[in-house]
Amino acid sequence: MATVLHRLGRVAFRHRAIVLAVWLLALVGLGTGAVALAGKTVNSFSIPGQESTTALDLIEERFGAGSSGATARVVLLAPEGRTITDEAARVTALVEKLKALPGVVEATNPLDPAAPTVSRDQRAAFSTVTYAVQPPDITAEQRDALLATVREAGAEVTGEASLESGADIGGPAEAIGVVVALLVLAVTYGSLVAAGMNLLTALAGVAIGALGITTLTGFVDLQSTTPILAVMLGLAVGIDYALFIVTRYRHELLRGRPGEEAAAMAVGTAGSAVVTAGLTVVIALAGLAVAGIPFLAEMGLAAAATIVVAVLVAVTLVPAMLAFIGTRALPRRMRANPAAFSEEDTQRGIYSRWAGLVTRWRWVTLLGAVAALAVVAVPVLDMRTSLIQPTPEDSTQARAERIISDNFGPGFSGPLLILVDGTDAAGRAATVAARARDLDDVAVVAQPRPNGDGTAALVTVIPASGADSEATVDLVHRLRDAFEGADGVYVTGQTAVSVDVAQTLDRALPRYLVLVVGLALILLVLVFRSILVPVTGVLGFLLTIGAALGATTAVFQWGWLKAVVNAETTGPLLSLAPIIVIGILFGLAMDYQVFLVSRMHEAHAHGAAPKQAVVTGFQQAAPVVLAAATIMFSVFAGFVPEGNDTIKPIAFALAVGILFDAVVVRMIAVPAALSLLGGAAWWLPSWLRWLPVLDVEGAALERPSPVVPQKQAHLV
Repeated sequence: MATVLHRLGRVAFRHRAIVLAVWLLALVGLGTGAVALAGKTVNSFSIPGQESTTALDLIEERFGAGSSGATARVVLLAPEGRTITDEAARVTALVEKLKALPGVVEATNPLDPAAPTVSRDQRAAFSTVTYAVQPPDITAEQRDALLATVREAGAEVTGEASLESGADIGGPAEAIGVVVALLVLAVTYGSLVAAGMNLLTALAGVAIGALGITTLTGFVDLQSTTPILAVMLGLAVGIDYALFIVTRYRHELLRGRPGEEAAAMAVGTAGSAVVTAGLTVVIALAGLAVAGIPFLAEMGLAAAATIVVAVLVAVTLVPAMLAFIGTRALPRRMRANPAAFSEEDTQRGIYSRWAGLVTRWRWVTLLGAVAALAVVAVPVLDMRTSLIQPTPEDSTQARAERIISDNFGPGFSGPLLILVDGTDAAGRAATVAARARDLDDVAVVAQPRPNGDGTAALVTVIPASGADSEATVDLVHRLRDAFEGADGVYVTGQTAVSVDVAQTLDRALPRYLVLVVGLALILLVLVFRSILVPVTGVLGFLLTIGAALGATTAVFQWGWLKAVVNAETTGPLLSLAPIIVIGILFGLAMDYQVFLVSRMHEAHAHGAAPKQAVVTGFQQAAPVVLAAATIMFSVFAGFVPEGNDTIKPIAFALAVGILFDAVVVRMIAVPAALSLLGGAAWWLPSWLRWLPVLDVEGAALERPSPVVPQKQAHLV
């Protein structure tokens, strides 16, 4: 691999104008496709084949296309001392306005004697507004018209039709993350030119990936969070991958190599590590497909494609740009005569002292790191997940839900639907309704509502508990158990969909971990030709993921320090969050393992004693790994303060996960563990010696420098 990449780096350097033109052409082409072909993203979750999803499809078929359209509940509260019936004229006028809104097919009258929706104390009522289309297809003008009408009437509104269905990319906070990344690069390189080039290539890769996903929305229904996840990941790894290659290029210049050979060597060595690290991230993201959830698989594959673009940019566009900037990649004082300096001139003694301290007090540092992360991970034992996410406390949706909960009961915010399909649907539905009333935690069971030809009927069940409570989840299971074996009876509704998705994710997570961790272990065994090094890397990741999810639970579920991250709501984490965070963090953690330990492996292969190899490799790689982690932390953290409510906890988990993994695991626990293992760390059983050598360190490229032969090679 190193030899192939070496040739690729040389070709890209020589034909820099062609390489740049190809990437610019790709950028323009995808930009044109995004403008002409882009569709809308979706914000609903369902799994084909699940009972809840099957029922929703049947409801649309039996009751008409508008029956499963987006809905909103417009809530009215009478002034203190009055009842809602005293406000009859106001209620009727509002209902008429709601019926006339663009896109609305029906707005119920809460005072209709046939189907009243008035609280027992007569103070509150709500009208259900139904649209002809699904939530993603409601236009901004339609949503604004609904909100304006409700506001003018002094009412409140909640429901999917009142919420934004997409998620925005970009903003001041994200821009700050990019600025921080630029500053870190400038300090690391000592060259603003190199820092700007590094950031520019990463942004180019992100733009190509994001535009490709935007174009894809015209053909596939992608989740609204997919572009944001792809941008976060693409920007973070794009900057980091270029950082590793540019750093190696600078070192080769200091060894006295000419620019072309320095770039080729950088791509052949650091580029090999980039490809390996990128492959681990791709494995982790593409592995999301094993969950058996189409929208999660699409999300993972889209993000994986962005990583592939970032790797291709790093091994082709970066060396081409290095051809343009030449020695300006070095600090100004080194540009005139790079061969007069050495790699040690760019290193800081603190890393050598750090490595010496960790390896000298290896038991203390290892146990201290493990204990610290274990304490942070404690809240994960109380982590709850749900697809039903709370709304900001000061929003009209939250106020409407509070009125409904206080006056009707908490279960009215998450009703369940029972579909009875087939012959004599109305009669069977009456029996179903009567049986449902006898179950625990059922507050209200409405009269069955048959369709026009009597082939289906709907029974609405109002739980006594809130939609995100464990009691309501248990009620879904009791309803299904009660009607198990009954032909044509289905339990559905938003809460039931959430339960189905959560169960599928719970079943898929162990399978996902086994597959992804297993494949990554095989890859790392090939890279390091060792058993214990990959094992220490994976065990360190388990500490990382526990601490990251524990901290996220404490902040976004318990409410600790929520003001610091501007968390407007607290409650269960999004059901998808754990598996997404695990997939992304695993790939990134293995990135650090590859970049850090490969230098230790190289030092040991060159004859250094095991402990000294750890210190030498740490001193060489730790500055770059720490800079890369700082950049990743800044990019992810930039999506937290003002980010989308769905993406904010995920971004927070990724940011703190990067912090824990890079600083505590890779720079404390791993060096301490490897120094404890000694020579056994690099042991490979004899029956595995037949495994191919990937040569990530570029040993096949080792040869004396034609300019400064007396200098020993230091590889990234």
